[in-house]
Amino acid sequence: MGNPTAAMLVIGDEILSGRTRDSNMYFLAGELTRQGIDLKEVRVVGDERDTIVAAVLALSAAYDHVFTSGGIGPTHDDITADSIAAAFDTPISVRDDARALLAAHYAKTGAELNEARLRMARIPDGAALIDNPVSTAPGFTIGNVHVMAGVPTVFEAMVASVLPHLTGGAPLLSQSLRLLRGEGEIATPLAALAADFPDLSIGSYPFQKDGVYGTNIVIRGTEGPQIDAAMTRLAREVGL
Repeated sequence: MGNPTAAMLVIGDEILSGRTRDSNMYFLAGELTRQGIDLKEVRVVGDERDTIVAAVLALSAAYDHVFTSGGIGPTHDDITADSIAAAFDTPISVRDDARALLAAHYAKTGAELNEARLRMARIPDGAALIDNPVSTAPGFTIGNVHVMAGVPTVFEAMVASVLPHLTGGAPLLSQSLRLLRGEGEIATPLAALAADFPDLSIGSYPFQKDGVYGTNIVIRGTEGPQIDAAMTRLAREVGL
C-alpha cells in the first residue's frame, strides 16, 4: 500500500490574473510531505461556479484528499462554499455553530456581525467545521474535501487544524547532488539508475549561474537505505 494521495484546488481570479502570487501550494506540499501524504496534482481555477464544481468532482474522485484555498470570505465573489455544496448536491445555509463563533468574535472586537460577515457562517449540510484560530471564520470538511481560506496565515492555521486528523504514510525523504555538468552528460546514467531503482523518484533540475551550466539531482523515496544506495552509485558513476 502506498501513501494516501492528495490534490489541491486553488480558487481565485486574482491568482490567474497574476495580481496575487499563491504561496499556499508551497506550504501545503511541505506539510503533506511531512505527514506522509503524496500531493499529486494542483489546479488553479477562477471564481466560476461550474468550473469549481467540475474540478472538485474530478479531484475528489481521483485522490484520497482534496484541499481548496480561497473564496470563502464575505464578498459577492466568494462562491466556493456554494460551489462545494453544489458539487456534493447538498443544501447550504447559515449554521448555528458557525454563527455563534462569528458572533463571539465580533462582539469582542466591537464590530457588527452584518449580512456580509454572516456569509462566512454558511456551511453545506453534513460538513464538519475547520478551526480558524487566526480570524475565527471557519473552513469546513465535506466528504474528502477540506475547504479553507486563501489568506496565507489563515490557510496555514487551518491546515494545522486538519492534518492531525488525517492518516498519513511514510514521510518522503530526499537527498540531492549538485553537479557542474549539463543534463546531456548525465542523462544515460540517470536513466539506468531510474530503471534499477523503480521505487525512487529521481529528478534532474538544470541551472545556469555566472555562465556555468549545472544540474541538481534529487532522489526521493520513503526508504532511507535505498536512497543512500542510489546516491552512492550515482556519485561513483559521475566520478565523484
